[in-house]
Amino acid sequence: MERVQYQQEQMLLELKDLVDKNLFTAKETKQIMKKRTAFETTLVRRVAKKADFLRYITYEMGLEQLRRKRIARLDLPPAPPTVSDYALVRRQFHIFERALKRFKSDVGLWLQYIQLAKREGARALVGRITARALQLHPNKPALYIIAASHELDHLSPSAARTLLQRGIRMNPESIDMWREYVRMELGFIESLRRRWDVLGISLTTAEKGKTEKGKGRAEEVDPSEHIGLGGLGDVGSDDELQGTAEANSGGLMQIDTGSDGLDRDEGTAARRQIMQGAIAKSVMTSAAEALPKIGLFAQLRTVIAEYPSPAELRKILLEHLYDLVRSTLPGDASAVRMVADRHITPELKGGALVDGVQRANEELLAEVKGRHGEEMYQAYADFVEDWCQKTIDHNLKLYLVSSLQVTVRQAKGSPSLLSAHIRVLMGLAGTDASVPAKVVQIARKYTAKAPASSQVWLARLSAEKIFGASDAEGQASVVETWREARKSVAGREEDVLKVWIWGLGDEEAKLVGDKRKAHEELLKESMRDGSLRGVHERLLISYVTAVHEAIGQEGTSDQASKISAKWMHEVRQIGSRYLTTGRVWRKVFSVVGETKGWKEGKEEVLGAVYEQWRAKAVTEAVIEWGRWLVGQGRGAEASAIVARATRVLGAAERADVEKDWRDVLACSGMDRLVEI
Repeated sequence: MERVQYQQEQMLLELKDLVDKNLFTAKETKQIMKKRTAFETTLVRRVAKKADFLRYITYEMGLEQLRRKRIARLDLPPAPPTVSDYALVRRQFHIFERALKRFKSDVGLWLQYIQLAKREGARALVGRITARALQLHPNKPALYIIAASHELDHLSPSAARTLLQRGIRMNPESIDMWREYVRMELGFIESLRRRWDVLGISLTTAEKGKTEKGKGRAEEVDPSEHIGLGGLGDVGSDDELQGTAEANSGGLMQIDTGSDGLDRDEGTAARRQIMQGAIAKSVMTSAAEALPKIGLFAQLRTVIAEYPSPAELRKILLEHLYDLVRSTLPGDASAVRMVADRHITPELKGGALVDGVQRANEELLAEVKGRHGEEMYQAYADFVEDWCQKTIDHNLKLYLVSSLQVTVRQAKGSPSLLSAHIRVLMGLAGTDASVPAKVVQIARKYTAKAPASSQVWLARLSAEKIFGASDAEGQASVVETWREARKSVAGREEDVLKVWIWGLGDEEAKLVGDKRKAHEELLKESMRDGSLRGVHERLLISYVTAVHEAIGQEGTSDQASKISAKWMHEVRQIGSRYLTTGRVWRKVFSVVGETKGWKEGKEEVLGAVYEQWRAKAVTEAVIEWGRWLVGQGRGAEASAIVARATRVLGAAERADVEKDWRDVLACSGMDRLVEI
């Protein structure tokens, strides 16, 4: 408690000053002192929580906002600053420092501290915090990006570039790092261009001056040699240009600057390269070599397309990016789609948009014919679907659908193309009355071509639900189609599961009737095939939710016994009828434990679930059961249960359970009172 007393003493001067300025009353300061003492007491516990620090900081932020509002309302005349003008903000910084001593590994806490310092205008402090954070977490790209942004905000591009280069060396596989590096270089070029525009200087005027000098005019100094890069450094500096041209351990293009500085010809050539995006292109080239992934190229394209650069520069950089995509990912379907999309830019409208879509479509078709791979088929199907879903000319949609239909015939059973064709025809149904019947007919034909494909079955089910379920006979036909789909589908478990749970959706459930009974039928059906164990487990987890909805989430005290009896019955039924796993019992335990409005009998139900769960996954079961008991204030009993359960475990499992249990006790604040 000595530390609490010390902190109380530090508050006296600022509180007295607040009263003297009539910003707070004496009664209010007593309340502040009382509240702070409570916060300080929680922080001196043996195991303090991060949430305690954050609540304390939030309280201090509220006080500071209130102080500033009262100053604005009182309209006090300017006066020399006193202790209360900065004490509340300083206390927030101090609490963050104390928190970070305990939670050095919490990157989120570091980021919150940095944001607070930036908001309060503590420029030097932001630099120190980011430096400390980077020393502890050199593999966190977000810290490098924030640090570089801070340097750029204060006109220090060389420091920002150095930070980003260091971050890339430490995190070469971070897309965010490469994206922000390219963004920074684009900003560097734009700042240079704008300053030149303001000064009325261009490379063409500089070249004209050199030509006139060659004709015998008096020698003139090229004014652009002394122009700072957008106010961010001297262009004529060897170190600045060299640092600008290097990234990722010198992996980028080098600009020759000479030993004593740039002469006039070299200086103009270097500036022309910079203005034409040579540095940004070099960064992109290095990024492609270090991280040849389509996600990187997509991020870079977005940055270049959205950054307010001149149209000519944007075109140059995008062309370079597409060249890199072609050379780096020559066989990737997503890369082919990205390159084809270059023909379609946001500003295109009318006939120009139609021409752009047509060129992109033809380029993709050429790739599809040359490769014949399912990934390429999927890329083309996505292209057609994306554009058919947009508000474009109807004839253009018909052209794309026609191209897709031709490709379907040539591909001979590609699930991606077959399912996409069904979906785009469904989209056209609103504009053509003859389409619905054709869609259902085509969908049935396609499932015969690809009977094991979940994509095609799902597309057919959607078509029949929309166009064929208008009466009882049609609804029965849809249910029968769903049954046929479950028997035929094969492949990855995730894909098979989508077909099995199709009829359990909110809209589809209207076709199958009672959702709980539908679950029970599916569970019995899935138990007949040993390859469907994973599907059975997922269905059983979904069934628990259906049971919960059927029993009802709310209950009064006189209904508690009925709810308990129903849950006990369901727990026994689930355990005896179906193939349960630890994940299933975890779901049951969670649903029962979180049910509101019901207390009487809940412990007996949870105890029964725990016994079933323990037989499948003892380590998880005992921790969760103990956690629930601790929440009921029965920590000693919970620890005894955990101790008994760990006796049958091996040494490694026992150590893991004991560690997890100590964490549970620490989070509940009972670690001093209860031991295993």
